[in-house]
Amino acid sequence: MAQTDFNDLMWFLAVAEEGNFTRAAARLGVVQSTLSHRIKKLETRMGIRLLARTTRSVSTTEAGERLRRSLAPRVREIESEIAALMVLRTRPAGLVRLTLSHHALTRLIWPKLRPVLRDYPEIRLDLSVDGGFRDIVEDGFDAGIRLGESVEHDMIALRVGPDWRLVAVAAPAYVAARGRPGHPQELLKHDCINRRLAMANALYAWEFEKDGKELRVRVDGRLTLNDEATMVAAALDGVGIAYAPEDMVAGHLADGALELLLDDWSPRFSGYHIYYPSRHQNLPAFKVVVQALRQ
Repeated sequence: MAQTDFNDLMWFLAVAEEGNFTRAAARLGVVQSTLSHRIKKLETRMGIRLLARTTRSVSTTEAGERLRRSLAPRVREIESEIAALMVLRTRPAGLVRLTLSHHALTRLIWPKLRPVLRDYPEIRLDLSVDGGFRDIVEDGFDAGIRLGESVEHDMIALRVGPDWRLVAVAAPAYVAARGRPGHPQELLKHDCINRRLAMANALYAWEFEKDGKELRVRVDGRLTLNDEATMVAAALDGVGIAYAPEDMVAGHLADGALELLLDDWSPRFSGYHIYYPSRHQNLPAFKVVVQALRQ
């Protein structure tokens, strides 16, 4: 049989349910003669009679009734799903998927999104912690959270957090035993806690800046990690020098558990931004998430 025109099936279902061409045509908003013609073409393509017509009524044949019973629940299911999707356009509901770093999640994003789950029971969140960059379109995410300088240029990007910096820190016992570096290049003589970049499977080169001069140092050490919290814990244990977000070590610096190194070389980075394709910006649930993150 030639490829079925699903409009014809919908029209057949209307006639079968109404039992009358006039009422079915009114329900569909078409001319009765057009409806009758399309049903005859459907029967011709299928090679079977679906409707038994008399001057007063229309009823389904055995084949027509079988087709009606098959079509009706599927059509209702599709209509119900479309209605549910339309609701997403009018009230905050549905799933919002974000990709972000562990630091962004714990220090910034989760405190802002926790109230969203409390205040909007129909919104669901899927927060995927990734150590590297993801193609949010290809991987099915609604948005990503990354530093502003790392956002792709073809995306909408909105700031959701302040600028921050990475700082080199070590335990007082380590500094007493190994000394205090006065220049980033002196880190090459120290045990540094390396950070592995998950997506590139490479080691992060520590970035420094002073008086407009930028410097990258590929440090070495006995420990490599891909989790910033564990890096800080290792530094507290005296394993070596860690390079971590300042807000993660501020408390340890305040109580003397860690010492700040190379303070004047620690650069500031453009704060976290949420970035996404333009097609997501009009969904109510997504708007709620963006608004919460920008507060």
